[in-house]
Amino acid sequence: MSQHPITLIGGGLVGALLAQQLAQRGFAVDVFEKRPDPRQAGFLGGRSINLALAERGLHALRSTGLADDVLQRAVMMRGRMVHDRDGQHGLQRYGIDDSEVIWSVSRGALNTLLLDAAEAAGAKFHFDQALTTVDFDRQRIRLADANGVERELSAGLLIGADGAGSALRAAMNAHTPLGERVEPLDHGYKELEIPPASELPAAVLQAGEGRDGFALEPNALHIWPHGSYMCIALPNTERSFTVTLFLPSQGAAPSFATLPDAAAAAAFFTEQFPGLLPLMPRFAEDFEHNPIGTLSTLYLQRWHLDGRALLIGDAAHAIVPFHGQGMNCGFEDTVVLANLLAEARDDHAEVFAEFQRQRQPNADAIARMALENYIEMRDSVADPHYLAKRELGALLAARIPTHYMARYRMVTFTHLPYRYALERGQAQDALLEQLLRETPDVATIDIDTAAQRFVSTLAPLPELRHG
Repeated sequence: MSQHPITLIGGGLVGALLAQQLAQRGFAVDVFEKRPDPRQAGFLGGRSINLALAERGLHALRSTGLADDVLQRAVMMRGRMVHDRDGQHGLQRYGIDDSEVIWSVSRGALNTLLLDAAEAAGAKFHFDQALTTVDFDRQRIRLADANGVERELSAGLLIGADGAGSALRAAMNAHTPLGERVEPLDHGYKELEIPPASELPAAVLQAGEGRDGFALEPNALHIWPHGSYMCIALPNTERSFTVTLFLPSQGAAPSFATLPDAAAAAAFFTEQFPGLLPLMPRFAEDFEHNPIGTLSTLYLQRWHLDGRALLIGDAAHAIVPFHGQGMNCGFEDTVVLANLLAEARDDHAEVFAEFQRQRQPNADAIARMALENYIEMRDSVADPHYLAKRELGALLAARIPTHYMARYRMVTFTHLPYRYALERGQAQDALLEQLLRETPDVATIDIDTAAQRFVSTLAPLPELRHG
């Protein structure tokens, strides 16, 4: 066993997966989580109830033997099903075929599975334990239970996986400023629900739309893009869909400020999302009771205090959810950190510095791409120029797969570093724009000449790792 016990703050998705990996490598791991045990108390929400699992996250789950168990509890999504204002819809695939898909998973079910696996590996969990203060010099922490009763413990090596509102980050920042910067998005979100088709009147179900008990096509992420705002819907294994409305928080209509109650919201949906409202019989209840969530991006100059404490996942680099990569990025963090700690167990300061050196440029890159993807989802997916670039890119991907891969595919279906995907995507996009300026109609572009321009301008893609 390791001579260096590890104290993890946070038993959510990233904390539980990291705990399992460290325990599997022989570390003594204690995890302190402020919430009750979700396996006994039920999952306490407050955040999106389903998430998009992609290759980076699957790779981390494979490394612990959990990928197959998770996929049995997930719904496959081939691409974006884009719905227009007239009720028409079409699928925009994420990848080239069904080998490149993402998966809709329940946050609560996944957390439960990860907790069980971490405990089986030897990690110890302590619930209803909120971090209150940290003495970094003495390496001791104070925790408060649900009744406010406090206790003090020796901390060992401190790692914070306690999310965007991290208590450990606040304690570290009070001890030594971390260069924290939070950039709020001026849009919020509210979650609604489409129940299984069996709970809906037949008259509201569109012919040929759903199957297998789903009210909509189950194997897609549905988008209703409206320029400055949008709705999306992700399938659940219970045959329901979680619908999320993203809307400006303040300002003139439409914004959450102009929808004071469910009646105003229903009128807004009737006008802007006419085919969607009939699929949500509990719309009024959901709109009134579900909170408006906030969205922001977190940047830190420093993720650690020498070798005493480190932040990981959302605690270090929370991002907006529009690329579906927050969890995947956090899971990728766990693999890097567990390997670094296992390889060099004694020099924690060097391990923590190396972890930040490897991961921070990639975290910054996916933060930027997530913000860009919001514009793409709510606006570009219905834009003719965007669709022309997408069509041209698909032709080039088939013709020169060694030199062209859409940025979304690099991010979602490979292990190429996020930073590389961002920079390569910028270079490819510049060439696509040049070609379309010269010949706006994709059908008239000489693909061989276009391919040669890419091959002569860009280096070959690195060796790609799928699965």
